[in-house]
Amino acid sequence: MIDKEKVQEGVRLILEGIGEDPGREGLLETPERIARMCEELFAGMGRDAAEPLSKTFHADNGEMVIEKDIPFYSLCEHHFLPFYGKAHVAYIPDGKVAGLSKLARTVEIYARRPQIQEQMTAQIADALMEYLKPKGAIVMLEAEHLCMTMRGIKKPGSRTVTFARRGVFEEEERLSDQFFRFIQ
Repeated sequence: MIDKEKVQEGVRLILEGIGEDPGREGLLETPERIARMCEELFAGMGRDAAEPLSKTFHADNGEMVIEKDIPFYSLCEHHFLPFYGKAHVAYIPDGKVAGLSKLARTVEIYARRPQIQEQMTAQIADALMEYLKPKGAIVMLEAEHLCMTMRGIKKPGSRTVTFARRGVFEEEERLSDQFFRFIQ
């Protein structure tokens, strides 16, 4: 739960700190707008991937299930600037599957909190293993980080790619290779 009053006061302090007047017409409602925005951007706080991944269906299929090009938006916990991109998620079922929207919801839960991409990648893979109990899972995230493009090194267009492999994807290189071919 977001404490809107604290967020609003913090925004007022930042505005004063950069030399702005929080009472200026264009900024009067900014603290309130940012507090509402925080509710949306940090909606994954306190949520657990068990929520979307607990609804499963029996399936005899033991072939790889891939959901690719899942868009996500998150905030870097170091600078509170956005990073955004696409997630590619796959698992090999062991008797049960999740609805496809549940994979996207899982990505969303971890994206909607202050985060680093490396951690988010691992969290998604670990959640799949914990709640779906598949033979294996693999997750790849590709993202552009505004902390690299609009400040600091200023390299727009650069993308960070992270991946996490669990279960049979760690043991059988051919499965990882197959996943990477499918997502291209």
